[in-house]
Amino acid sequence: MRIGYSFWGFLGSGITDTPDGGRSHRRILLDGLTARGHDVILLQTDRDLAEAGTDLTAHYEWDGGLPEIDALLLEWRWPIPGRNTTPCGSEGHTCDLHRQQELLDHYTHHYGIRTLLWDKDQQLPADDPLRAIGHVQVCEPALHPSPGAESLLFPVDDDALDRAHPAALAAHGRVLPLVYIGNQYDRDAAFDRYFAPAANRLAHRVAGKWTDTARWPDVNFTGRIPFDEVARLYEASVTTVLLAPERYERSGQFTQRIFESVLAGCLPLVPATLRGADTVVPRELVVTSGHDVLATVTALARITGSQAHADLIARCIDGLDRFRLTRKLRTLDRLLTGMPVPVTPTEGNHP
Repeated sequence: MRIGYSFWGFLGSGITDTPDGGRSHRRILLDGLTARGHDVILLQTDRDLAEAGTDLTAHYEWDGGLPEIDALLLEWRWPIPGRNTTPCGSEGHTCDLHRQQELLDHYTHHYGIRTLLWDKDQQLPADDPLRAIGHVQVCEPALHPSPGAESLLFPVDDDALDRAHPAALAAHGRVLPLVYIGNQYDRDAAFDRYFAPAANRLAHRVAGKWTDTARWPDVNFTGRIPFDEVARLYEASVTTVLLAPERYERSGQFTQRIFESVLAGCLPLVPATLRGADTVVPRELVVTSGHDVLATVTALARITGSQAHADLIARCIDGLDRFRLTRKLRTLDRLLTGMPVPVTPTEGNHP
């Protein structure tokens, strides 16, 4: 199929001053779709070239017009006052929302093209008329998506999972007991409950955009870091806590932090309030309070480099199986065509 793909972000490392978590998995998905025989046309601005100076045009096709396609796949954009709701050409304006509406008007509404709307931030209102259109399918990266939506988790490259070596990851010198990498957005309650109490007692670091931090004077906020440094910081850390907004907790949405941390050997502590936590990580990594985080991190710091540490990492890697790229590609093939997709011999037991 010819798939038109709309996203507002980067395929490469991009720039530091951006909240684009899709860099961890977007290129993996596009390459997987291409390997599956699809032609993918990128329909938003080439930000890699325009903002980061990274030329990927030899590998991917961008088109700012309205090319002929068989299906439209949108990473859903929503109104952000002062940014994409302002007039085109005004200071600070980004045209992602206007471009998305142009694509919807042309492909979805006028021509009735099959449209997959990937609501990666759960920002589409429950009563949005798009949900009622027969050729539109809403997808969410959650274990328990909202009524009518399909689960489409963020993908992890199969080779990355298969090559991960728990003993080698456990042997890394981990100097930091606790780390958090990510932005503040809607996470204050989870940070208060799980991270801050433990951070008051442990060496730690918080990397990301946190602009309102006065209530946590003892927390070490160090600001955003380049995307290329994320893995290195996880490799130097024993644990992280997967903080999530309440809407993610209710639906069991795990962000890219779960596989970024695990594949670097950093053990993810998951709040029990995140639905399905114990189906993704070992039960001993599910936490209920800041005191629980403190006790768990303290215990884990004592076993770093041991066989027990390697075994825990191995179990976390096993828990990532549901995020495998091959699983996501089969889901997309089914949703794009409306037909069941058989497992191919190369996919083995990863449906």
